[in-house]
Amino acid sequence: MAASFAEPQQALSVSQQLRLMFYTLTPKESSFRTVEEVPDYVDKATPLFITLILLEIVVKWIQKGSSARFNDSIACLSAGVLSRLPDVLSRSVELTTYIYVWENYRLCELPWDSPWTWYMTFLGVDFGYYWFHRMAHEINLLWVGHQVHHSSEDYNLFTALRQSVLQKYTSWIFYLPMALFIPPSVYAVHLQFNLLYQFWIHTEVIKNLGPLEFLLNTPSHHRVHHGRNRYCIDKNYGGTLIIWDRMFGTFAPENDKVVYGLTHPINSFELFKIQFHHSIYIWKTWWNTPGFCNKLSVMFKGPGWGPGKPRLGLLEDIPEITGKEVPFSPKLPNYLCVYAVTHFILMLGFYIDLFATKSTLSQVTILMRIGYIILTLTSIGFLMEQRPEAPILEIAHCSAFLTLHKLGCVKSYVALLSITYEVLFSLCIAFWGIQIMKHLVSSVAKH
Repeated sequence: MAASFAEPQQALSVSQQLRLMFYTLTPKESSFRTVEEVPDYVDKATPLFITLILLEIVVKWIQKGSSARFNDSIACLSAGVLSRLPDVLSRSVELTTYIYVWENYRLCELPWDSPWTWYMTFLGVDFGYYWFHRMAHEINLLWVGHQVHHSSEDYNLFTALRQSVLQKYTSWIFYLPMALFIPPSVYAVHLQFNLLYQFWIHTEVIKNLGPLEFLLNTPSHHRVHHGRNRYCIDKNYGGTLIIWDRMFGTFAPENDKVVYGLTHPINSFELFKIQFHHSIYIWKTWWNTPGFCNKLSVMFKGPGWGPGKPRLGLLEDIPEITGKEVPFSPKLPNYLCVYAVTHFILMLGFYIDLFATKSTLSQVTILMRIGYIILTLTSIGFLMEQRPEAPILEIAHCSAFLTLHKLGCVKSYVALLSITYEVLFSLCIAFWGIQIMKHLVSSVAKH
């Protein structure tokens, strides 16, 4: 979720920041007259994201469970960063379309400060999310965006941040009926709360929540949703509540050990492949499928559909889980891990600064910063796969930074840091230039 919200007059307390992650702020604490008054709760939750991720890593280490894989974690964070970049340029499409319908077509206006309106919106947003989420699995064109979130073969809090840059451009449709009577300010609050609640359920640390399992979407229920075991397919779509799945026949309890990821893993940490590989698959399948009706079916039936198959495909076509599946994880030298983390953290600093200062920047500067961030994330993905093109791309990335730094498009407010950046990125260019020369000499020697 990302929208353009103004800062509230009063900052959130520590208690409120913690409770907003679990959908437990009261209507009195989270009701606002206008959209401009609604806090950017997602932005304010960032410190909690980091805290809970670190806590999960510590607990997994104590439990001697498998820790988060470096390459997959970076890929998840990269997807999360990319998914929010469009919101630097404009307000969230989910909120913009809702406001348009509200201002032009509303049938009545429920009071923004009524607890009844608050609870009705809670149910309405969660019901809309259930149907969007279900359709995102059952309609191939919608799956293009949502598959990004399922492409990780791990299941941890990093996975929660693995978001699609495309998904927000289709999800808004399922919430529009509420715009006929529910004020946008109330909707804007619950759209964020629904997303924040789903962060903490992406964990294997919490096993079972007892009686709450009947009513709420829990880590156990959501683990099933992320599984590629046959019993997990197309199950447990709920956001905050699991009652919709129980009502509409899409619920499955956690039984066998869940193996995570897509039914056909993509085996990549490259930013654009994670985001768009299914778009390319649909395009090729569409061209290779004969008949106009079949071509329409490629787009609007399930990802597993094929001529002669039912709408959602055949369960037998899904590879059986043997328990011996090993996640794609090419081993990286330690120096590359340190290098990738260093550049990711540097990029993250400029990413955070971009959101903090966007109102003072020109459109050209914003676009140049976005380009630098995308180039950084792409280059890191190539490095993690140790692609032969990685050194050339990394030289381009470091050169782009130095150019933007000279132009003042990315800058430090501390003079010493500016010098450090210039030295660091210059050394990186020299290092990768030497690596390219070594490779060329080696190739010539072999021939």
